[in-house]
Amino acid sequence: MLFSEILGQEHIKSHLTKSADAGRIPHAQLFVGPEGCGTLPMALAYAQYVLCQNSGGENQGKNEACNLKFNNISHPDLHFIYPTVSTDDVKSKPKSLDFIADWRSFLLENSYGGLFDWYKYLGVQNKQGLIRVEDAQEVLKSLSLKSFEGGYKIMIVWMADKMNVEASNKLLKILEEPPERTLFILISEDEESIIQTIRSRCQVLHFNGIHENIIADVLVSRENMEPREAKKIAHQAQGNFSKALHLLREDSEEQPFEQWFVLWVRAAFRAKGNAAAINDLIAWSEQIAGLGREAQKKFLHFCIEMFRQALLLNYQASGLVYMEPKVEKFKLENFAPFVNGNNINDIFKELSDAVYHIERNGNAKIILTDLSIKLTRLIHKK
Repeated sequence: MLFSEILGQEHIKSHLTKSADAGRIPHAQLFVGPEGCGTLPMALAYAQYVLCQNSGGENQGKNEACNLKFNNISHPDLHFIYPTVSTDDVKSKPKSLDFIADWRSFLLENSYGGLFDWYKYLGVQNKQGLIRVEDAQEVLKSLSLKSFEGGYKIMIVWMADKMNVEASNKLLKILEEPPERTLFILISEDEESIIQTIRSRCQVLHFNGIHENIIADVLVSRENMEPREAKKIAHQAQGNFSKALHLLREDSEEQPFEQWFVLWVRAAFRAKGNAAAINDLIAWSEQIAGLGREAQKKFLHFCIEMFRQALLLNYQASGLVYMEPKVEKFKLENFAPFVNGNNINDIFKELSDAVYHIERNGNAKIILTDLSIKLTRLIHKK
């Protein structure tokens, strides 16, 4: 992947190319940014720039053979580790090498995709992935060998915040004493979830979401969209290019999320002073508990954003509102007055706590039922 193919992030492109041209390449870098902002494509472009020695520009001339290897993500000195799960084919101790063919196909199809897209690609979106100690052992093994082409060896760790404690400690040792001409690029959406001792050994680069004008222009030029519709989708994508593509293809996972959210808040409204309506909340909890944990977490984050959008609308900040629910007879304008400064902090806390407990394998039905009962009280708070 070339820097010219990456959307926006011009200041980071400039920093990476100038530092590489000057021979100042930190041995460990951490790219932090929201989903769909381009951290992974940037890491790929940077790896190609360094390994193919494309100094001074992304030439296709004398380094053409090296550049061609990146067309299939198959350069022998480029290594990856990423979250994996057990599957029918890999029943225990899964590691990145077991899924390398799927990983390369995933990158070629949608390098802006997020963690849920990766699980969906594998058909295991009902499980939570991890980077395990077996992956860290593969890192030590791969980087202990000489590079195939006599230059750098590059290890890209995607979603580094998903490393378990054992993997983090093992990776820390090699970050403290890295082999010569070795470059680590860690990628994360949640910097705070990476242990401090690893973060302190990395140069951190923070990415912003992609500007909606850039997304709109790409949708027009690459997808032949009408400018007005492209602008609308770019606004709804909120800097996430992968989400923009999902909205374009109308396969966004947020479509059922809207229905579940509306069903939930309507049941919470009915439950005040109506004990029978509690059964609706329990039935809703059972339905959501039947999803995979990754889907449950993604849905709860969607709920947080819905409440935030309602709050913005309530306080007349309509220019910042991008969600347009399509559920029949549900209007965000009518819901907004029930979300205000007196209850938003408590609602946010309860939703965040639910995400935390689900991530740690709590009983989803109990967590969601408790959350629903609390929502019934909070949503009527004046």
